[in-house]
Amino acid sequence: MRHILLFLFVVLTPALFAQRVEQFKLWPDNPDAAEAEIYVYHPAKSEKPTPAILICPGGGYAGLAIDNEGHNMARWYSSRGLLSVVLKYRMPNGVHTIPLSDAEKAMETIRANAAKWNVDTKCIGIAGSSAGGHLAASVSTLAADENRPAFAILYYPVISFDDKVTHSGSKQNLLGKNIEDQALVERYCLDKQVNDKTPKTLLLLSDDDKLVPPENSILYYTALNKKHIPASIYIFPDGDHGWGTQPWFTYKEDVKELILKWLIHHKVLEK
Repeated sequence: MRHILLFLFVVLTPALFAQRVEQFKLWPDNPDAAEAEIYVYHPAKSEKPTPAILICPGGGYAGLAIDNEGHNMARWYSSRGLLSVVLKYRMPNGVHTIPLSDAEKAMETIRANAAKWNVDTKCIGIAGSSAGGHLAASVSTLAADENRPAFAILYYPVISFDDKVTHSGSKQNLLGKNIEDQALVERYCLDKQVNDKTPKTLLLLSDDDKLVPPENSILYYTALNKKHIPASIYIFPDGDHGWGTQPWFTYKEDVKELILKWLIHHKVLEK
């Protein structure tokens, strides 16, 4: 009997917990952008359209923490009923338009496939961590109206390019030789770009973050609040930077609970 039960566990577990994942080139007709891709994690089948979330991993605009802040997050969000799309965006190498163009293209792709993927087009959100949080906030504030998300979840994001509070690597990698262009610096101080079309936002970070000062999130929260845009901010006592889905993060379960409660509160998910 024990051998039979073990056999059933081994055979049935993948079927019970496997998630359907599809991989697509963002710019299939452009060989110069071949590395830009999305990975689509489908939730369990639903009779009615589901919300979706585009996930932007961090990495200082120099690389991507695509497992910790991408695929692992997508598995969790999709297990909670959201179509979850991991964005493998191109590194800018000083060409500041590249990441945002990839993110906008990803939003367009989700919307274009909404019927096929059973997505509620009024409930397409975005999430981002660190520099990916800067990208998610860029989509929230700078993107074309049709590509703006309905909600945003930002993990310890880079927000400001003010040298007093920014992450210098992200700023240098995005702006390159234009790093002294004050108009461009101002454009990517995203707390200054919040407008009436910026979506409701949840910010999650640690008080002892040594890489991206908490002031970044506080500036963004304050700007949202001034515009009367629904915003919530949770600052954990410790964890430093880059915890994402890491098992060592003391508050990993609290993060999940807070996100779910926030999504339910804003009617993205049902109870």
